[in-house]
Amino acid sequence: MPDSIFVSAVERITAGAFGLTETIALANQLTAANRSDLSIQVYRIWAKFNADHPAIQAIHFNRAVLHSDRGELDAAELALREAIALNPDFAPAYVNLGAVLERKGAIGEAVSAWKVGAERLATVTGESLKYKILTLKQIARVLIDHQKPEVAEATLSQCLELDPSQRDAASHYAALRLSQCRWPVAPAEGALQRAEFVRAIQPLSMAAYTDDPLLHLGAAWLYIKKDIPAVPAGLNADRRHAPIDLSEGRRLRIGYVSSDLRDHAIGYLMAELFELHDRQAVEVFAYYCGVPSDASPLTQRIKAAVEHWVDIRSMDDDAAAARIAADGIDILVDVNGMTKDARTAVFARRPAPVQVNWLGFPGSMASPYHQYIIADDYIIPPSHEIYYSEKVLRLDCYQSNDRRRLVADARPSRAEAGLPEQGFVFCDFNGAQKITRFTFQRWMAILQQVPGSVLWLLTSSPDTDERLRGYAEQLGVARERIVFAPKLANAYHMARYPLADLFLDTTPYGAHTTASDALWMGVPVLTVPGRSFASRVCGSLVTAAGLPELVCATPDEYVERAVALAQDPALLKHYRDRLESGRGSCVLFDMDRLASRLEGLYRHMAAEHQAGRTPQPDLRNLEEYLEAGLQFDPDQEEMLAAPDYHGLYREKLRLRHLARPIAPDARLWTEAEVAEADRAPEAGLGSGPAAAAA
Repeated sequence: MPDSIFVSAVERITAGAFGLTETIALANQLTAANRSDLSIQVYRIWAKFNADHPAIQAIHFNRAVLHSDRGELDAAELALREAIALNPDFAPAYVNLGAVLERKGAIGEAVSAWKVGAERLATVTGESLKYKILTLKQIARVLIDHQKPEVAEATLSQCLELDPSQRDAASHYAALRLSQCRWPVAPAEGALQRAEFVRAIQPLSMAAYTDDPLLHLGAAWLYIKKDIPAVPAGLNADRRHAPIDLSEGRRLRIGYVSSDLRDHAIGYLMAELFELHDRQAVEVFAYYCGVPSDASPLTQRIKAAVEHWVDIRSMDDDAAAARIAADGIDILVDVNGMTKDARTAVFARRPAPVQVNWLGFPGSMASPYHQYIIADDYIIPPSHEIYYSEKVLRLDCYQSNDRRRLVADARPSRAEAGLPEQGFVFCDFNGAQKITRFTFQRWMAILQQVPGSVLWLLTSSPDTDERLRGYAEQLGVARERIVFAPKLANAYHMARYPLADLFLDTTPYGAHTTASDALWMGVPVLTVPGRSFASRVCGSLVTAAGLPELVCATPDEYVERAVALAQDPALLKHYRDRLESGRGSCVLFDMDRLASRLEGLYRHMAAEHQAGRTPQPDLRNLEEYLEAGLQFDPDQEEMLAAPDYHGLYREKLRLRHLARPIAPDARLWTEAEVAEADRAPEAGLGSGPAAAAA
């Protein structure tokens, strides 16, 4: 049938009796019938007989799309260049040409194509503005992927000047500012206002920006609302699952969804857990959604440990959810949360009766479809449960680890690592995005009080490394006292840890895997916890490793303890010896215990579901908490130092309530708070800054 339609159409085209609209409709019909080869021929023939048509570039463009879909990249590139030659102002062709060149690996040419396209859009119209922003975003994306953060930031800045309402551009811009240690992070001037900029920051970046768990909760809620597509009606978003079968002898089916079960921090943390799961009690499914899985030893180890490895990268959200549901998963664990390559929209379809947030994301999901979060008593003490929408369940220490992690036999010398032979070595191997102005100032205060000491950091981009050295000089510390460690394969990176004397944690987003790596290698870790999940993990790990004395109560104590330890080698050796002797028995590395306790939590969740007591996430007033949190400026004042955190929020909520009544919730805005605000409304009225903030 497609062949006869094609022949008939060719006869009419050659006779000059087939218009542009008919040609496009026919090509779409043939493509839908899986004959895109014939669609391409239709376009070629029509273009030959209608070379003077004013919209001929659209035909070449459509043909290029078909070639691209078929993987015929050279033909796609040629068609797009023909379209541009016919109409140099045809913006869609530049967008697609850049994408084709990127797929061919010609990154420089791709960026050039997008730049030319953006520069051609001189006339300001709604359509031209749309394409200019799109091309700038494409340029920024490629620059980010190829470690060109400074140019990417400038490109996104152009986007935001053109249209400040773009959440995705603002979010990437914030992440770039954080990763380059460009302070302040939020813009102080320009088209994008500070509050609107902060509103667009994605939850993972927000954890690095400020120790404000109520703002984190509101930001996560907004991300779910704005950035996770609504589930179409008729799908299983409102599925009512039957009670989980807990009959004797039936194993619980546990599914882990992750993009990071590979050479990644999460892969290193989870490998041994998969090996230790009790196969008499649980049947383990791994749903992989990351970059193409490779043949690395770690990937192969994880694949061998799980009973079912399912690659869902090529499945859309509906298909992936259907597969998980067909597998009969009882408990589905989200090991991504709101991190790169997450499949949150799969969880939105509720393919499993119980869905859990654990390990991959340091905070609440604030979604209606994550019922539990797994933590421990240190990370989420009972008084902090108000910062989470999920029901909190706890392990002894929330983080799994790998006692079989590889460490290179060859241990480098200080000279080989670029460190001075003499002097105290403070280190921090967290990513640069975790280094805030406040943390860096504390580090420089420590170096000033410990003569001859150095700070050993993991290298970032050359510009960022140079920027940190410049900040050090501004704070009175010689630039050569900041030493950067090149990035190495994990086994070699682990081997150089013992060259450091003391690991200094960051705040508000502290060391997680990096802390357990340091502790495993016998390096003491000093930390000061905050209120948020990301800021408390390191304290949990240090405590679980048997060194609770290294958890400081205040930033000032953190500085004082670092200086004191640098001046007390005997005490520092005592801590190192305790780490060495306790490695085989401490809670942090007791993986048999963790696997057993985790399976116990799974059984508890299943029993709760069977009894009809699966918790419902508490999402009340999260927009109000978000709006209240946006009134604080973390670039100017560190929330960690706020003495009455709850009082600050209650006051902002009270002022908002006076402007527009807010119903009570179970967090800070209780019925008692509402009643008190209604009894004395005049206390919040006036013409000062507080009234204006409402």
